[in-house]
This record gives sequence, C-alpha cells and structure tokens, in this order.
Amino acid sequence: MDAEIRPLLAADWPACRRIYQAGLDTGEASFETIAPEWPAFDASRLTSHRFVAMFNGRVVGWVAASPVSTRPAYAGVVEHSVYVDAAAHGRGVGGALLGALIESTERAGVWTIQSAVFPTNTASLRLHEAAGFRVVGTRERIARLHGTWRDTVLIERRSPLVY
Repeated sequence: MDAEIRPLLAADWPACRRIYQAGLDTGEASFETIAPEWPAFDASRLTSHRFVAMFNGRVVGWVAASPVSTRPAYAGVVEHSVYVDAAAHGRGVGGALLGALIESTERAGVWTIQSAVFPTNTASLRLHEAAGFRVVGTRERIARLHGTWRDTVLIERRSPLVY
C-alpha cells in the first residue's frame, strides 16, 4: 500500500480514535479499554511526533509518542503507540508510520523510542523488530486487563545517530 504519511491533525482524530478503539477491542493492543477523546489524547502526546497514514483520502493508521518522564535526564526517551486499520494490516502502513516517527524523533534528539507489547501480539513484535527495535525483557504480571494478569514485552529502539 502506498500510503501518504503526514502530521496527525485534530480533524483526523475521529478516524484515528475508531482505529484505536478497534485495536483496544481485540484485547491484544493495550491495557486501555476506551480510546480517549481528542483533548486527552492531544494533551498526552508530543505534537511533533504524531503522524497519520492516508490512503485514498482515508486515515488507515496513526503513530504518536509521549515523554516517558518530565525529568530532564529522560528528555531523549519517548514511549510510542502505533495502530493500523485492520483492512490495511500487512500492507506496510505500520512500517511507514514507524519510519516517520523514527525520523522525527532523531531530528529532535531523541535517542530511545520504547513501548510495551503483549507477548501474544506477534504481528506488532515482528513489525517493531523489522524497524530496528529490540526486546529488552518481559515484565511478568505487570497489570490486569479485564481482571486477568498480563505480561508485556518491553521493546526499544536506540538511535545510532543520537547519543
């Protein structure tokens, strides 16, 4: 799929929120269960590190990053999320979105992009591995989703350009 990648705008949020909620509904994407309204999303994500993938005038995926800490020592570390419409899975959209995120974060001096992925979300783990992420470790029984303890795999990409 030859998707256009561009900055995520407030007007994109209804489509992004639908994609996000569909991912949450699988029970394999996040401990969150309800995609937030725009003000909460906007306040929690870094404006310069959020993008959408467009195909035929339609949003088919998004990626965004948040700071991991307000402490100055962690200014170069972000946590990210990437979601792709089920109809666009396996068509290069996730990789293109991660590429845009990596480019924007490296330009901004970010040296580490991290995330936590459920070990059963093998498609996400493969996507991230292909984008240069590595597994740091498994956090066992880190939190509950619908009353069930879940593990997460902590992944990160360290920039070879920023250090």
